[in-house]
Amino acid sequence: MGRGRGAFMLVMLMLVVAACADTGTEAEQSTPRPAGLGKFYDQTVQWGDCGELGESAEFLPPVVQCARVTVPIDYAQPDGPTARIALSRLEATGQRIGSLVINPGGPGVSGLFTAVTGLDTPVAERFDRIGFDPRGVGASTPLISCWTAEQRDAERAEPQEDNSPEGIAESEADIGRYVDSCTQRSGTDFLAHVGTREVVQDLDVIRAVLGDDALTYLGYSYGTRIGAAYAEKFPTRVRALVLDGAVDPQQDPLQESLRQAAGFQSAFDAYAADCVQRPDCPLGTDPTQAVHQFRELLDPLWDTPAPTEDQRGLTYGDATTGVGQALYSDELWPTLTAALLQLRDGRGDTLLALADLYVGRRDDGSYSNREDAFNAIRCVDDPRITDRAVAGRQDTEFRAIAPFLDDGRGTGAAPLELCAFWPVPNTSEPHRISVAGLPKTVVVSTTGDPATPYQAGVDLADQLDAALITHQGDQHTVVFGEDVGSACVDEAVIAYLIDLTEPAPGLTC
Repeated sequence: MGRGRGAFMLVMLMLVVAACADTGTEAEQSTPRPAGLGKFYDQTVQWGDCGELGESAEFLPPVVQCARVTVPIDYAQPDGPTARIALSRLEATGQRIGSLVINPGGPGVSGLFTAVTGLDTPVAERFDRIGFDPRGVGASTPLISCWTAEQRDAERAEPQEDNSPEGIAESEADIGRYVDSCTQRSGTDFLAHVGTREVVQDLDVIRAVLGDDALTYLGYSYGTRIGAAYAEKFPTRVRALVLDGAVDPQQDPLQESLRQAAGFQSAFDAYAADCVQRPDCPLGTDPTQAVHQFRELLDPLWDTPAPTEDQRGLTYGDATTGVGQALYSDELWPTLTAALLQLRDGRGDTLLALADLYVGRRDDGSYSNREDAFNAIRCVDDPRITDRAVAGRQDTEFRAIAPFLDDGRGTGAAPLELCAFWPVPNTSEPHRISVAGLPKTVVVSTTGDPATPYQAGVDLADQLDAALITHQGDQHTVVFGEDVGSACVDEAVIAYLIDLTEPAPGLTC
C-alpha cells in the first residue's frame, strides 16, 4: 500500500471470591437461541495441549490448555461453511465462579496469551481465564491473509509517496493491488463476515460451550468494542463487563482518527517534557522546540533510509510506526530516547525493531496476520470515506492536530484510504448504544491514553450507564498491567469481577 499520510493514519488506528450471581437461567430464557444454531451452542470443548495451535500459542506455559470451537461463517446460514475459533484456558486455582473471557484489542491481535492475565490475583483463584483468537486471526481458521512476508517487506521498503496528483494515484494503485491480493487469498465470502457483528455472536457461542449462563468479560482497546456490542445484542446474558481503553461506538472513522491524532500528540508532548529534563535528550533542552528537533531527525528518512544491521534499512514509514509503538506507554520512553539517539548517530535498528513489533514481524522474517486482519475487520466495521474533499480535509486537520507527524508536504489533498476500495460492504455503523436490562458494567479510561483517548471512555460509560474508573497516567490500558499497572484500579476491578461490587462513584486512581 502507499506509504503516505493515509498509511500512517492507518498505523495509528491499529488498532493485552463470592458465589456467582444467579442470572444464567433467566438470561437463557429471555434471549432464545437463534434458530438452527443449537449444534454450535451444544458442542463439547475438547481441551488439550496448545502445541497444535502453532506460533500464536508458542509462549504459553504448559499449564495452559487449548481447544477450538466451531461457528458458522454466516450466522444467517448455519448449515453453510464454518470457522474454527482457537481458545486458551488457565483453570481457576480455588473456588471457581466461572470463566473470565479476555480480549486484548487490535483488531487482528491474537488473544491466546491473555489466559495468563491476572496471575497472582484473586481473579486467578476464582475464574478460568479464557483467551481467544477472533475469527480470521492467529490460530483460528480460516485465516485472513493478504500479503506474503516478502510482499510485506517490499511494501515497507517503498519510498514515501507525496500528495501530489501523481503520488496520490500511485498510492491508490498500491492499495488496489493489496485489496486484490486480499480478495484472492481470503475470498469475499469470508471477508464479508469477519467483523465485530460476527465476533459477538462467536463470543456468545464461546460463553455457552464454556458452561456459563452469563458472560464475564474483560476487553482492552478494540476489545471494548466487542464487549459493548455484546452488551447491546445480549444484554441479559451479561454477568460482568470490564472495558479498558474504550472505543466510542458513536465515533465515525474521521472523528476517531482526529481524536487519535490529538492523543498521540499529547503523548509525544508528555514524552518530550520528560526527555528534555534528562541529559543527552535527542530533542534538546527546550520543550517548545521538541517537535522541530524531532522533525530534524525524521525528515531525512523520506529520501534516504537509515542503515540497519539486517540490510532492510529504516524507512520514513517504519520510523513513524516505531515512534508510535513507543508512545503507547511511558515504560517505552527510555527505549524511544535510545532509538532517537541512535538515529541521530545515523542508524535505525531500534526504531526498526519497534516497527517490527507493531506490525507483527518475527525474528525469522515471517509475519503474523495482525495487519491483514486489522485492515479486513476495520473495513467491515466502519463506513468508508469516499469523498476526496473529506479525505483531503482529514489529512490537513491531522497535520494541524499532530504537528510532530507533519512532514511539511501537505497539499490539501490525500489518497483515499484502503477501506474505500474494500470488496465487501461494511456491516456496522457508528451509533449511540442504548441498552435495556444490562447489569452494571465498568469502564476504565486513562487520562493520557494516546490510542483510545480518555473522553472516549467517558462517553462509553455514559452510554452503558457504567461505572467509570479514571486512571491518571500516560499509557494505553492499565488493568492487570505487569509493569504499568495500578493497584487502585486492580482492586476495584477484582471486587467487581468477583463480588459484583460497583466501584466508588468518581473513582480516580
